[in-house]
Amino acid sequence: MKGLICILLLLGFSVFSIQQQEDGGLGENEVSEQLSSEDGKQKLASTDSQQNCHLCFPDIHAALRGLTAMITEQKANNQALELRLRDAEKAAEQQMFLLEELNKKNDALSNLTQSQVEELRKDNRDKEIAFSAALMQSSSGNIGPFTTDITLTYRNIFTNIGNAYNPITGIFTAPLKGAYMFHISLYGPASQSIPSTIGIIKNGQLVVMAHAHQAQNVVNSSKGVALLLEVGDVVYVRLFANRRISDNQNNHNTFSGYLLFPSRG
Repeated sequence: MKGLICILLLLGFSVFSIQQQEDGGLGENEVSEQLSSEDGKQKLASTDSQQNCHLCFPDIHAALRGLTAMITEQKANNQALELRLRDAEKAAEQQMFLLEELNKKNDALSNLTQSQVEELRKDNRDKEIAFSAALMQSSSGNIGPFTTDITLTYRNIFTNIGNAYNPITGIFTAPLKGAYMFHISLYGPASQSIPSTIGIIKNGQLVVMAHAHQAQNVVNSSKGVALLLEVGDVVYVRLFANRRISDNQNNHNTFSGYLLFPSRG
């Protein structure tokens, strides 16, 4: 900065000298003296300018280093902003895609006729299958032992959505092809010689068994299983020969099942 000021002063003096010569206000001796004086001033100014310029160089380098650091920092900030902008654009695109999908579904639903809506409702109702029942409705007592296996009839109905369970026969008949979950609980009097054993049967074949046997107090057990059933497959509970269970108003022995999900095809 100081060197620049020196250069401007020299230029100003040169302009002033030329203007004086044009005006004719100086004689030959005066011009000679003035030139000698100005030569000294120029040498002094040149010396001062060089010294000042040498003094300016460290400041200029420091300023350049600071400017370079600022530019580098700004580039890093710009890159970070670009990344955030890209992320925001991606998020906006995803939201737009989801919105378009929702609009398509809403348009499809709005275009359904009343008969189609009723058909969808009926189809959903057909898929609502669940039941749960206990052995005895009001009485209490033992069941068994018998000399042969028997099918237990759970008559105290808690739930029978879809009416796939028959409380008269004790048999569940699958109305839809799909995966079903079944659960049984067992309770009986303790006996040294008579155990308590029941099992879940699918189409005449034993799937899982609940068994308990001890000499004192009472016995209990439970089992559950998920089965893939075709339309018309039957599931029920069997009390095995020479076995005994009991029940009362507390509904210890239960049989439950429900549709997990229908299968296609």
